[in-house]
Amino acid sequence: MTDWLTWLIVGLGVVSLVVVAVALVRDEEPQDRTFALLAVYELVVIGQLVLGCVLLAQTDRDVEGVLFVSYLVGNALALPIGVFWSLAERTRWGTAVLGVAALTVVGLQLRLETIWAGHA
Repeated sequence: MTDWLTWLIVGLGVVSLVVVAVALVRDEEPQDRTFALLAVYELVVIGQLVLGCVLLAQTDRDVEGVLFVSYLVGNALALPIGVFWSLAERTRWGTAVLGVAALTVVGLQLRLETIWAGHA
């Protein structure tokens, strides 16, 4: 994959985690700006899904295609599931779910890089 995209996704994940952590410490529900940040984060992850599928189709690398695409799809689904769960659970725990979703995307992203390198 591309290093700049990996670091962009990890960076957005860290920023999202900090925003959610501040909301947790203040015992606040997530604000609209938090959801806007997560929407931008999700758009970048969806862009990676498309780019990853295109690069997979063009590569000569020894990459487990099904595993790679399943991680891409799981990566793209983690944030929306966390957001919907957070909206259903309007307490402090709902805010914590957003942090878990952002952390999940970071973890899946690092695993995607391992799979792309051929170390499935």
